[in-house]
Amino acid sequence: MMTTPRYAIYVAPSPDQPLWAFGSKVLGYDAATARDISGFAPPGMTAVEWNQKTERPRHYGFHATLKAPFRLAGGTSLAELDQALLEFTRARPAFDLGPLVVTAIASNEDFGFVALTPSRQSSALAELEQLTISAFDHFRAPLTAEEWNKRKPDRLTPRQKAALEQFGYPFTGPDYQFHMTLSSDIPDVAGVADRLADTLANDLGAAHLEVDALVLFAQENPTERFRILKRYDLCKQTKQ
Repeated sequence: MMTTPRYAIYVAPSPDQPLWAFGSKVLGYDAATARDISGFAPPGMTAVEWNQKTERPRHYGFHATLKAPFRLAGGTSLAELDQALLEFTRARPAFDLGPLVVTAIASNEDFGFVALTPSRQSSALAELEQLTISAFDHFRAPLTAEEWNKRKPDRLTPRQKAALEQFGYPFTGPDYQFHMTLSSDIPDVAGVADRLADTLANDLGAAHLEVDALVLFAQENPTERFRILKRYDLCKQTKQ
């Protein structure tokens, strides 16, 4: 079993933002403090039932993926990754992603997962994803056979399989979909999404996200959850 740390480069709201509090509450885990948050459930469910339905995403914390979890390649170090992130973000502008909506993302028939997704397309996001996934790939150790098989390559398209071979993650470029996961794969996903949309409206009124940082998450070993290691601020654009 893998025992070396894994790292991931994500988009996530600042921990002092209401959107972070909402996502962490729904998942039952705050990756900024590495503490559980108990007691939440959508209407019609118990907290115990909902806890079971968020087990997988709780492991990773509230986020949207840019560079999926990876072990450091031989000859690289966390200090070098830190410096590379500092230099990368200093040269990249922050941008407004706009409103987020609660979405039911189907996997098969009535099953799927709930996530927050952008209500509009963003060329700035597409560019950031492509730059991030390639700029930091030399820090990524090759996938193990176990890691490869977990991606179920037999279910991927040829393009997705090629991306998995090149970047260790199949959903890049045209196949990339920004999403902030709020549940595991569950039945009646549309109904659950509607209830979480009501919770979001009650908590925040609306969810709006400014992509103002890249966030490095870390997992020390497979039994531990990912936690925020460091935020790297993107450049604020000044108005002329």
